[in-house]
Amino acid sequence: MNTTHRIAGAAKHTAFALATLSLTISAAFAAPVFEQPDNTFAGKVMASGVNGPIVAGSEANVTGRGFKPGQQVTLSYGGQVLNHSGLAYIADDKGVFQGKIAVPAGTPAGQHGIVVQVLKPAAATSFDLKVSPVIAVSGQDRFTQTSQKLVPGLYQAAYSKKNDRIFVTAAVGRPPVQESQLLKLDPKTLAIESKITPAKAAGRNDGHVYAVYGVAVNDADDTVWVSETRDNSVAIYRQSDLALVKRLPAGSVPHARDIVFDETLGKAYASTPTASSVTLIDARTREVVKNIEFKTKVRGGEAGSMSLALDQAGHKLYTVTGSTNEAVVIDTRTDTVEKIFALDGAKSAAGVDVDAKNNRLYVASQGSDNLLIVDLASGKTLHNVPVGAGALNVVFDATSGLAYVSNRGAGTTTVVDGNGRIVANLDSGSFPNYAMADGRGNLYLINKAKGKDDPTGDRITKISRK
Repeated sequence: MNTTHRIAGAAKHTAFALATLSLTISAAFAAPVFEQPDNTFAGKVMASGVNGPIVAGSEANVTGRGFKPGQQVTLSYGGQVLNHSGLAYIADDKGVFQGKIAVPAGTPAGQHGIVVQVLKPAAATSFDLKVSPVIAVSGQDRFTQTSQKLVPGLYQAAYSKKNDRIFVTAAVGRPPVQESQLLKLDPKTLAIESKITPAKAAGRNDGHVYAVYGVAVNDADDTVWVSETRDNSVAIYRQSDLALVKRLPAGSVPHARDIVFDETLGKAYASTPTASSVTLIDARTREVVKNIEFKTKVRGGEAGSMSLALDQAGHKLYTVTGSTNEAVVIDTRTDTVEKIFALDGAKSAAGVDVDAKNNRLYVASQGSDNLLIVDLASGKTLHNVPVGAGALNVVFDATSGLAYVSNRGAGTTTVVDGNGRIVANLDSGSFPNYAMADGRGNLYLINKAKGKDDPTGDRITKISRK
């Protein structure tokens, strides 16, 4: 072959290579093929831990519901596919899929946005994968813990300083709720002295009782008040024999949750998680006075009041909103909203208490697994303390200057000082749900249970500093 033929052949080879490269580049940047969109898409994905909270270095169960049968679902983060097998999850004939995703070691705690890509027909959405902090158990040698098994479905507890007795509520399951009790305990032995089952609800034949959830005592007239959350009401019992004194009309307190008293003013307040308000009740006449409404500063947001905390001497009532993560301050002398402000660092705020002496608010948040210590004058978050999965409630003990956070998901109670330092992180069994202080240096913790045979659930625990 002469030089001319070699050059011609090389030119043809080069042209072929360039043409192939051009086709490859064109294919890489070609417009995607769009499928028929799912115009009625309603799929949702949720994640849960395999053996507890989702933490770095673990796996998460993912469940999708509301998909169309046969839809293919791929989960990704930062463009990387997370599906355990690498293959799309397929929705079954009920529109459900299940799978697992790995959470690598070193993953920061917090909410991570996961992209959900759907085909056949096409759609897309996202969900938050919450990775919780791991706080080691510590400081147990500094506290004495005495525990007593009670009854199923424990919810809240309240202490009567006047009569030196503890009152505990319990309710099991969703409506119709057929099992509920109000208990009276000896605070020294934690033994049940008496208990009653609320009456069956009027006008129903399904066994539903006026189940009790939130609880507070009014030592001014020796009564104990309970929220009947499922019946949107509040009931009043005598402390001495747990006899019913009065039940407010059904629907008078929307989804009633917590109750507190300003005894010097003769007022009771109930939180309403489904409404942007707190219900005011005259503690003497036992009649609803009004709903104290507040307006969220979050555009398009809907707020509901969660836990309540009262500065009795200063006549200030505090609550937090779980959906908009704000704090609300109410003047109990005028029963008007004094101010509302954003809680920097909170997600799904739930628990609240106040250190009136130092003008600080303590806020526990389930979504961000933390405790905030907030300056009430400025609204500024002074300390943001990771405490464990599902930080649900907080109680501030003025006698010690310590805050106790019940972490429902982590199964711990974190003890934090006013400077945001963790003093102890106590192993607290299954689902620590609520804590209250007796004003004498003792804390009482309520646990729910993971099942009927759970040895660490359905308990009350007395925690005292050594």
